[in-house]
Amino acid sequence: MKLIQILKVSVIPVLTVLSLLSASNKALADYLTSQGSGGNYRYELWSTDDNSHYYLKVWQYEASPESDPFSTTRAFPSSREALIYFDCNFAEKNLPECSQ
Repeated sequence: MKLIQILKVSVIPVLTVLSLLSASNKALADYLTSQGSGGNYRYELWSTDDNSHYYLKVWQYEASPESDPFSTTRAFPSSREALIYFDCNFAEKNLPECSQ
């Protein structure tokens, strides 16, 4: 009986600490901001955990969602710039920003 109590007292705090460490690592991951499509492509807009950079993962429209992206873009300082990049380079839109 005492062995079980000792195990409970020592194992539970260790598991708690490990789960907290695991949760804090997950909080530092990039996260999905939005999804959309245009032309023959679809995208996922991702942001860093501190919202300092955004990037796109782009697939051909018919590609499986589980497949590797057709393209992963460089980092952009804003979501607006990332989406303009998609519109100009993948969705084939004729926006004033595309000529820049």
